[in-house]
Amino acid sequence: MDLSSLPREKWWGDEYLVHLEGFWFGPQRVKPIKRVINHYNPFPSDVILVTFPKTGTTWLKSLLYSILNRSSKHKLVAEHPHELIPFLELQVFAEADEPLVLAAPSNEPRLFATHIPYQLLTKTLESSDCKVVYLTRNPKDTLVSFWHFVNKWNKENPHQSWSLDEATDRFCRGVTPYGPYYDHVLGYKELSLKKPENVMFVTYEEIQEDPHGYVKKLGDFLGCPFGKEDEVDEIVKNCSIEVLSSLDVNKSEKSPTWFPSSPYNSFFRKGKIGDYKNYLSDESIQRIDTLTKDRFYSLGFMYGI
Repeated sequence: MDLSSLPREKWWGDEYLVHLEGFWFGPQRVKPIKRVINHYNPFPSDVILVTFPKTGTTWLKSLLYSILNRSSKHKLVAEHPHELIPFLELQVFAEADEPLVLAAPSNEPRLFATHIPYQLLTKTLESSDCKVVYLTRNPKDTLVSFWHFVNKWNKENPHQSWSLDEATDRFCRGVTPYGPYYDHVLGYKELSLKKPENVMFVTYEEIQEDPHGYVKKLGDFLGCPFGKEDEVDEIVKNCSIEVLSSLDVNKSEKSPTWFPSSPYNSFFRKGKIGDYKNYLSDESIQRIDTLTKDRFYSLGFMYGI
């Protein structure tokens, strides 16, 4: 694909995004995303975690891995969640049409993650019986978490910080990687209503408020229900942000080869609900809430405010 033919817009520092089929992507992501669209044929037993960036991906990867690999959950101590559940576009199809991961260990389901919008994966997901877990998060907390994350990329150029006002403007206009946020969320919300037996749509806030209950719900949805309550308690404890962020593998300042700008420790911050109140101005909150009402509330999806 000739990227020069795609609309582009500056979004942070010297970085720009290109516009493809209604969404914005880093130019280096376009070819791998196209590979996923054209060559990924999910097994019926595949489980795909889908998220918009910075909505709790790392945490839910930990939970899903532990739920589906109960005899191997100790691997979370030695391996980063992003290595245990690879991204389709960042790792599996990063370099070639043939995926790097062809089979799952033993008889366990293959576990993948992606940020690709449903609108680009419609044919792939509607023609498959694979399981999809979609996680979303309050738009204001998503924005603040992403702003912090991007500003951790500045080790080589610490003077090139990204202002929160600029980040808010880009977010509201949808010019952010895999954005617009609202279109991303609504696409998978629609799919969950269309295929509820295959797609579980859940919010970060719901899991935070009742992790025990949602680990059980995820186990039921994925066809591996829990027989003992203490198994659930153990997973909730071991996958808490306090425990995960204390592990050496997650405190590492090394960066993965597939995302060299971000050290492993950058994927863990506070994980708190409502942290946006400590950063966003009243004006920014009002701007985002107005947009949320327009995009979510107008469709009967009462979420985000």
